[in-house]
Amino acid sequence: MGSIDSAIRDVRTGRLPAEDYADVFSDLHPPLTRHEAFVESDRCYFCYDAPCMNACPTGIDIPLFIREINADNPTGSAKTILSENILGGMCARVCPTETLCEQACVREIAEGKPVKIGLLQRYATDHLMANGKHPFQRAEPSGKSVAVVGAGPAGLSAAHRLAMRGHDVTIFEARPKAGGLNEYGIAAYKTPDDFAQKELDFILEIGGITIQNDKALGRDVSLDALHAGFDAVFLGIGLPSVNELGLEGEDAAGCIDAVDYISVLRQSDDLSEIAVGRDVVVIGGGMTAIDVAVQTKLLGAENVIIAYRRGPEHMNASAFEQELALKNGVIIRHWLQPRELTRNEHGEVCGITLDYTAITDGRLSVTGESITLASDQIFKAIGQAPAATLLAEAGIALSRGRISVDEEGRTSIPGIWAGGDCVADGEDLTVAAVQDGKIAAESIHRALMQKPEKVAGFVEAVMADNARATDSAHKPSHPRHVAG
Repeated sequence: MGSIDSAIRDVRTGRLPAEDYADVFSDLHPPLTRHEAFVESDRCYFCYDAPCMNACPTGIDIPLFIREINADNPTGSAKTILSENILGGMCARVCPTETLCEQACVREIAEGKPVKIGLLQRYATDHLMANGKHPFQRAEPSGKSVAVVGAGPAGLSAAHRLAMRGHDVTIFEARPKAGGLNEYGIAAYKTPDDFAQKELDFILEIGGITIQNDKALGRDVSLDALHAGFDAVFLGIGLPSVNELGLEGEDAAGCIDAVDYISVLRQSDDLSEIAVGRDVVVIGGGMTAIDVAVQTKLLGAENVIIAYRRGPEHMNASAFEQELALKNGVIIRHWLQPRELTRNEHGEVCGITLDYTAITDGRLSVTGESITLASDQIFKAIGQAPAATLLAEAGIALSRGRISVDEEGRTSIPGIWAGGDCVADGEDLTVAAVQDGKIAAESIHRALMQKPEKVAGFVEAVMADNARATDSAHKPSHPRHVAG
């Protein structure tokens, strides 16, 4: 990387020829053709008690949907998928199938070459979205209303299932557009052609769902008001902030939240206008670290290094994601953790010093050696943080800053459910958030249907009877006259 002595940051736009951006950010996994889908579906053994199905967080009947593709019924296949995972199109693109269904595939175990379940799922769902109508219909109106906070995967999953059950749903979303991380936080090469918004439009076809954008919990709406104004509330607020490095000067120019940068990139109509440095350092070891590292490399950065404090086996990013980064020219350096930032005379970050680490007696420790890297941009990708203060002030029980829920997503406050990244022990996966939303929605539905309908005038009549009874109890008694 460049010399840190010069302290001249090279951050600029247009590092690539204008015509190259569409090519380098093209679809990571091009879709299967009809013939390819037939051939791939024919590889499935259609296992009884299939391990791939057991590995799917949403419980999709994978052998059935593949058999339907094999029978040239992609519409029926998509209905099988979407009945369990209404965001099946996005999950087909971003789900780490290599560590879930495809890892469990019998052919993976026997041959090291699993059935391409993710691509087959995309083939079916894309077909339905392009050629068919929304496959689900609303039940008769229930007269109940539910507030959903957050229009990410958990919130959209819950909203769709509740609307399908006949309830009226209002989603309150803090950002200008719905979609959550699907819209703002996933690498552009995974979801090209504005797919997140196309899937959102498809979900809303069920009817009964209203989205209010730019409505943040704690700023524009309060949990108390939602609790009082709706029959039930579902919280799918995700993790709204990024963890800090804890270093002096990390608020300086050049030290950037990776999630914010990806968000700007995803919303850009012209990728050539995204400024990127020549030398880039990413701190972290998860999917976000991979996403920002690969995308800065695709934008034209010459040197991109991911620095992670532990070994490759400890990284949250899957082996496939790590390999993807390496194939795109990203260098992954393990056993390094940040110690100090270097800033130039303008106060801008121009370098970072990292300590070498090792595991000693089961604990991570520094070795006493260090390295300093010149860097035009340093990206923080060390995890996101929950809205712990806001939730605690609302009286919701928390565990390590996230919402404590039971197996149905119920929080400590009756009438309020939660799911997705904001809950304790969440898996931080789109597909897991979808399942949380689905489970909570069914729990909400059961709870609402057990509540008796309000009878007009009933409360007033009871109060009137109570008042008459009270008056009678306080009237003086008249003793009988006894003949003498």
